[in-house]
Amino acid sequence: MDVFTSAPLAHTPCAVALGNFDGVHRGHVLVLSQVLDSPNPTVVTFEPHPREYFSGQTGFLLTPEQEKLDLVAGLGFVQAVVLPFNEQLARLPAVQFVQEILVAQLQVKRISIGPDFQFGYKRGGSAALLRELAPSFGFEVCICSEEQWQQGRVSSSAIRAALEQGDLTTARYLLGRNYLLRGTVVAGDGRGRQLGFPTANLNILERKFVPRSGVYRVSARWQKEERLGLLNIGYRPTFDGFTRSVEAHLLDWQGDLYGEILTLELLQYLRPEQKFGSVEELKRQIALDISMALAVPES
Repeated sequence: MDVFTSAPLAHTPCAVALGNFDGVHRGHVLVLSQVLDSPNPTVVTFEPHPREYFSGQTGFLLTPEQEKLDLVAGLGFVQAVVLPFNEQLARLPAVQFVQEILVAQLQVKRISIGPDFQFGYKRGGSAALLRELAPSFGFEVCICSEEQWQQGRVSSSAIRAALEQGDLTTARYLLGRNYLLRGTVVAGDGRGRQLGFPTANLNILERKFVPRSGVYRVSARWQKEERLGLLNIGYRPTFDGFTRSVEAHLLDWQGDLYGEILTLELLQYLRPEQKFGSVEELKRQIALDISMALAVPES
């Protein structure tokens, strides 16, 4: 998939799915799918996320930029236009955004959008505005209905809420896949190796949402390798830790992973993080965690 940070560089004319698409969840896939059968299906999204730009908050993204683009490419898109979200774009009125970027630069013929997505200066643009402008500019508008589940609307916030509870079943349903953590393996303090359970310490992007602290059953991938493993997220209270770590113990594997990019697919939440009375008690619990992870049949 071709990725452009400037709309005039994109292949035109095109059909556009417009949105932030953080998570690329079931609701997003519905919006994205509406343009896939059109010439030059194109995702138009923003970097950084507008919420990051306006609030300065970080650590909430389900899918940082590259992960989002990888997922979108897997759906069959030929190109993505990632517009730099800066002061100039933030102050661009919605009608000008449509006229200058979507129509003049991208020569859009079809636009797919979620029912509540807003764009342009002070969020002045909406699905209703696109419908109003469509006859004048000669494009078609597809406004997708909201994807629902038993507790309401499928949304990125609902996925984060599930992950905060360690509820991987709900998160998996809303995403349509398992949640991923990806990071470079960096040197730790060697505590896991001293315990007899060496771990790969991951440097996770600060912008990436990290789920509830605790122990998870995961599938770990790097290069052409894949192994079952345990993931510990937390502060290692048995050793009075103060900083959160994300570290994986790979089952049935030994070797040096420093510098590798490890992708962890979260399969099952096993237990909360807890403080043990002794190192030996912790080691016994880790052995039980491994037995529990191995006892789950592969699907």
